[in-house]
Amino acid sequence: MRLYASAPPRRTTPLTRVPHLTPSLLLAAVLLLVGGLLLASPGRAGAAADPLISRGKPATSSSVENSTFPAGKAFDGDPSTRWASAEGSDPQWIRVDLGAAATVSRVRLSWEAAYAKAYRVEISADGATWTRLATETAGNGGTDDWTGLTGKGRHLRVYGTARGTSYGYSLYEVEVYGTLDGGPPPSGAFTVVAAGDIAAQCTASSSSCAHPRTAAQAQRINPKFYLTMGDNQYDDALLSDFRAYYDKTWGVFKAKTRPVPGNHETYDPAGPLAGYKAYFGALAYPQGKPYYSYDEGNWHFVALDSNSFDDSAQIQWLKDDLARNTKGCVAAYFHHPLYSSGGHGNDPVSKPVWQILYGAKADLVLNGHDHHYERFAPQDPSGRATPDGIVEIVGGMGGAEPYPIETVQPHSQKRISGTYGVLKLDFTDTTYTWQYVGTDGQVKDSGPTYTCH
Repeated sequence: MRLYASAPPRRTTPLTRVPHLTPSLLLAAVLLLVGGLLLASPGRAGAAADPLISRGKPATSSSVENSTFPAGKAFDGDPSTRWASAEGSDPQWIRVDLGAAATVSRVRLSWEAAYAKAYRVEISADGATWTRLATETAGNGGTDDWTGLTGKGRHLRVYGTARGTSYGYSLYEVEVYGTLDGGPPPSGAFTVVAAGDIAAQCTASSSSCAHPRTAAQAQRINPKFYLTMGDNQYDDALLSDFRAYYDKTWGVFKAKTRPVPGNHETYDPAGPLAGYKAYFGALAYPQGKPYYSYDEGNWHFVALDSNSFDDSAQIQWLKDDLARNTKGCVAAYFHHPLYSSGGHGNDPVSKPVWQILYGAKADLVLNGHDHHYERFAPQDPSGRATPDGIVEIVGGMGGAEPYPIETVQPHSQKRISGTYGVLKLDFTDTTYTWQYVGTDGQVKDSGPTYTCH
């Protein structure tokens, strides 16, 4: 039984030989076919002409089989590439951000051999609350072409509830047709991987050593660049330890890394940040200081040293940097979080910086320090929930020993402790969203899609 669609999906099946048709029979067949197509979508004569609006848009999924089959492959227009979920578990989903509110009239799904026996096609305005457009309960693979739809929203997902095989779910293409209400969708999409609190003094020869596994997952995602949120090397961030531990794992993609220091980088007997500076060099000091900024697409990134938030020079630099910024979206990252439900708890040293960022309409702040994952709803520097607030994410599960959740803070929306992983952040010129991806490749949490202030 199929619900929420004015016409069932048209399935593509292998061609078979047909008997010879006389001209009269051929004409009758053509008329019958045309009539059937007109009846299949009543009141939607223009549906077939609606444009494809999902090609190349940012996509995420509940999981991937491996880095060869990311969600974006189902929206790249290449029928030879595909998304594949992890095997053997239900439910699984894949979703796309259309970039603007849209009226969706048609969704075409091209399944690989690992198809869904049961699934839903859903649409959402905010990526959090979903409305069904179509439901399949007896899928048999091939191509499902849902027409005659009347959904409205910005995000569309295919939510698989029962696999048709013992494997996972796999789609060559998900094609969404309709009309965008807000003009052209945003461009400039790129992905960033981030983590803090990374390299314990251990190597892959130890089964309990986590940073080789987080590095492997980070590398599989293959982002535009990597961010670190401090405490890159334990315990005292000696140059020799950077070379012995961090360099063997996260150091593999060092050239694409844009780090900041944590408190452990200040413990070096050779001097605060000595080993950190010697190891990263100009990557950590591109503007001559342990704080710097750079642009990517329509985003301005600010990398700060929260060990010295009492340094008036850094505070003045931050004000001047934000005043010069011409990009529409702003993200900042540093080690000490203003708000945290972990062992270290809230750190008021960051509040003056939050006030500056909030005044500049910053969108996102990334932190480490507490060894867990946590995301907060938008809030102001005083901890009041507000739509124009800053979204804070704590991502301190890069490899150091996990900390338990202790006192849950207001506006904390999700907390995960004990599961190592990395942040996969997806940016466009006007939006951002993210996933917390465990070392097993499974998505442990997905954030909403936010629009830049």
